[in-house]
Amino acid sequence: MNTYIVATIKIWNIRNFHKIRKEINADWHLINDKKELILERVNAIKPRYIFFPHWSWRIPEEIYTNFECVVFHMTDLPFGRGGSPLQNLILRGINETKVSAIRVVKELDAGPVYLKRDLNLNGNAEEILIRCSDVTFSMIKYIIENQPSPIEQKGEPVVFKRRSPAESRLPDINDLAEIYNYIRMLDAEGYPKAFIDMNNLKLEFSKATMKRGHIVADVKIIPKSS
Repeated sequence: MNTYIVATIKIWNIRNFHKIRKEINADWHLINDKKELILERVNAIKPRYIFFPHWSWRIPEEIYTNFECVVFHMTDLPFGRGGSPLQNLILRGINETKVSAIRVVKELDAGPVYLKRDLNLNGNAEEILIRCSDVTFSMIKYIIENQPSPIEQKGEPVVFKRRSPAESRLPDINDLAEIYNYIRMLDAEGYPKAFIDMNNLKLEFSKATMKRGHIVADVKIIPKSS
């Protein structure tokens, strides 16, 4: 029986992990804590593949050099290597992207590509990430069933910069569409919400919808001292 590891922390990926283990008869293992991704444990499991849907940390070299590690990146690589791909795509006005399944190598997001699949960027960040998870796990099934050989990336890389929590502050803009995009691109569990400062208060925005001539959104008001 083949053995696979899925390393992820997001609840939507964990849900899909439990689905795929029912659909594909194999010895499945879930790692949802970066402290558990150690060579001793992986050696004991001896996986055919280690899949990394939405993994936010560097993968140890002793893991990816000894095992076939597959990471999933939300851009049409080599365009969009680097951090915060969803936010960087939306800020560039991009509405359609690819999910790229690549083999992990030393250089970030530079590994050869197993396959790519389309992904639409409508909706808020959590809706997009749930959609991306569904696409990702369909790609995992394809890789398991077909074992494709990855092909080196072609083209000039475009590198994205990882965004900091401070960059979630709403910029001084008057365009409603831009404000809406700013709010929705950060509206997911685990992400710092779009916010503005008001005296000693912080106003966080979520669940934005674009109406004719205005935006409707939830606002959470937090004292800065809290």
